[in-house]
Amino acid sequence: MRREWSVGIAILLLAIVLAATAPSYFSAENLRDLFLVNMPVLVAAVGTMLVILTGEIDISAGSAFAICSVVSGVVAKSGAPLPAAGAAACMIGAALGALNGVLVAYGRIPSIVATLAAMVGLRDALRWSTQGAWIEDLPQRFQYLGLTQSLFPIVAAAMVTTLVAAVAGTLRHVAAGRMVYATGSSAEAARLAGIDTAAVKLVVYTIAGGLTGLAALLNSVRFNQIPSNTGLGLEMKVIAAVVVGGTAITGGRGTVTGTLLGVILLGAAGPALTFLGVSAQWERALQGLIILAAVTIDAARLPRGARFTRTSAAGV
Repeated sequence: MRREWSVGIAILLLAIVLAATAPSYFSAENLRDLFLVNMPVLVAAVGTMLVILTGEIDISAGSAFAICSVVSGVVAKSGAPLPAAGAAACMIGAALGALNGVLVAYGRIPSIVATLAAMVGLRDALRWSTQGAWIEDLPQRFQYLGLTQSLFPIVAAAMVTTLVAAVAGTLRHVAAGRMVYATGSSAEAARLAGIDTAAVKLVVYTIAGGLTGLAALLNSVRFNQIPSNTGLGLEMKVIAAVVVGGTAITGGRGTVTGTLLGVILLGAAGPALTFLGVSAQWERALQGLIILAAVTIDAARLPRGARFTRTSAAGV
């Protein structure tokens, strides 16, 4: 709760600075754009939060996001029913997530290594298959899945995002969710309590992949073309949002509310740099500094012995 309050205060202070120095930041058009850009980020961040809660990491989200985006566009152009485009994106994302889960949970490959290999391999495979070409001339009905270009598509996308966040927010109150927290707190203790920690990690990676596919769909339907390099840097953004929101990088602690606040802070801070006259190229550096600061704070809060025990357990 302290972390959530501190992030909320940071958002408030940023809003005050922007109101005083760049009031145009709060124009209806800019706020609408921020809302639409960050809804997919929040959906993907919820999936990343689930993975980190188990004491693992996934840095392949950006590459999976790109593949799911391209797949949804290709299916839409094929003339298939529009719901098929959404289903294809989510299914491909879930399959890619499951592959990571198998490598980490059953192959016992460190998650940082497995997902780094996936990040590079998936991105290069997509570049090879598309030859760098964009998916263009998408059918007009693909935009917002054929919904009218009014306020309703925004409300519909917001409802989907809210539903994802609300379901994830119930984790602490259901047995399956408590298994996720227990696995991240101490994999060995969870195993001794009868929890199949490998299965938990596999399911979590699969869900995270499916959410990445859904995020890709929510982003793709805003445009009439899909770049083959979409999603670059997404993994850094969602990890930063999750960690700054209070989810412990060692697992076992975190909330959807904190992740939401993290997404709001990072989503507002990036464009704020431009309005404040700072080069947007500093956005990635800002995300890296936020991750470093959040991890340092978490490490400082743990006694040395507890730090070693939790880190060791996370690799079991």
